[in-house]
Amino acid sequence: MKIWVVPMALTTMMLAACSPRVALEAPKEPITINLNVKIEHEIRVKVDKDLDALFDKESGLF
Repeated sequence: MKIWVVPMALTTMMLAACSPRVALEAPKEPITINLNVKIEHEIRVKVDKDLDALFDKESGLF
């Protein structure tokens, strides 16, 4: 039985030496994102005063 101990130990060590290594590491340089974005918006609100007055008087329309 002692004859099998040495080859089994060597086989186990060889298999352990070939095991893959998985590592999760942060990058050494910071991540930079360059975006060239131009956002323009224009909001226009026009209220016809006559129409606004009509809605105030006739509140039962809607």
